[in-house]
Amino acid sequence: MTPRTQTPAGIGEATTRRQVVAWGLWDWGSSAFHAVILTFVFSVYLTDAVGDDLPGSVSAGTWLGWSLGIAGFVIAVTAPVSGQRYDATGRRKRSLGVLTFVTIALMAAMFFVRDDSGYLWLGLVLLGAASVIAELAQVPYNAMLRQVSTEENIGRVSGFGWAMGYFGGIVLLLLCYTGFIAGDGDTRGFLGVTTEAGTNIRLVAVFAAVWFLVFALPVLFTVPEKPTGQLDESRRAGLVESYRILFADLRELWQADRRTIWYLGASALFRDGLAGVFTFGAVLAVTVYGIGAGDVLLFGVAANVVAALGALAAGRVDDLVGPKAVIVVSLAAMIAIGTVLLAVSGPLMFWIFGLLLCLFVGPAQASARTFLARITPPGREGQMFGLYATTGRAVSFLAPTLFGFFAWGFAADRAGIAGLLLVLGIGLVALLAVRAPETPARTPSSAGE
Repeated sequence: MTPRTQTPAGIGEATTRRQVVAWGLWDWGSSAFHAVILTFVFSVYLTDAVGDDLPGSVSAGTWLGWSLGIAGFVIAVTAPVSGQRYDATGRRKRSLGVLTFVTIALMAAMFFVRDDSGYLWLGLVLLGAASVIAELAQVPYNAMLRQVSTEENIGRVSGFGWAMGYFGGIVLLLLCYTGFIAGDGDTRGFLGVTTEAGTNIRLVAVFAAVWFLVFALPVLFTVPEKPTGQLDESRRAGLVESYRILFADLRELWQADRRTIWYLGASALFRDGLAGVFTFGAVLAVTVYGIGAGDVLLFGVAANVVAALGALAAGRVDDLVGPKAVIVVSLAAMIAIGTVLLAVSGPLMFWIFGLLLCLFVGPAQASARTFLARITPPGREGQMFGLYATTGRAVSFLAPTLFGFFAWGFAADRAGIAGLLLVLGIGLVALLAVRAPETPARTPSSAGE
């Protein structure tokens, strides 16, 4: 039996239930930005209200796409070296705190974006900057997964975090809708907030910022910083030197264990397909399957519930059979269900097969994070999850492009589903070539415990 003292550094240092819950609450809180600001409320406010009478030939939606594209580029070139610096300095928690508070401040500042086209540029700058900082905050947060889990429960902990994010988004969206948005006329929601100059939506941004703040604090007080005894002093470097270290590490990884490099590429592909499912789901629901515009939010809530439950259930399976099996089964199931969606029609069929599709999104996302955590060299978690963010951004154009190509080529939005399935299929094939990480259930040391 392998002694516990031989457990890799960074595994199992903070494994109390209180610390795991505190870590998951950050995911619950960060849904305030991803669900409310970036996806369903503030970005829609920018394009449909603030920029609806924008002069010129370029639409507000196009400007939004460009601003988020620039944000994605900044994330791609900064995430891996920022993660490497967090590892080297032992300041993961401090970095998470700073990046979280900056994101919250940018969200709160969105209150000043009035319903006037002259404020569109302020809104785009705030949204783009917040997108960068929020994504960079995910790097130290994901790196802390190894600190709040053991080799035996890392899959369950990762699934718990994803589920908390889904559920947090659901609760907050419902609160925002009923409190600030529902209804018609000059005042909205049960709070009776005025719509003048977009006040109700601007207050939603403030409410979301406060929500994020409240639920981000527990992890900062509960989970310890990375022990100084595990730091590699030789890896402390300035910004330029950090890039040199990054490229040297990539060469070393390629020579020593190419699995990590291949996995980063494969996961980037199938994660882009997973993102495409949520990105275009609402559009397809209305334009293809006849779901009413008012019912899309209800479907979104149901989809997040199903994805969260799937992530929770699959976390236990992950710990038993490993993350690769969970991802492969999830992707194969999604491709099969998506193929059925190509053939069926009507709201009922979309509710049935759309929710089945979402059932496998959560497990794939949670186990994708677990896979990388299991194969990452101890002490390099921040850097590897920085690369995880970068590779994801590098191919983030693929699913939207193929969706548009198929929809244009066949003159039907329904055909766009085939583009998403193609991305998922390519990612699945690429993943099949990557050797799975060992799990405690398959190792002789665990079998003898």
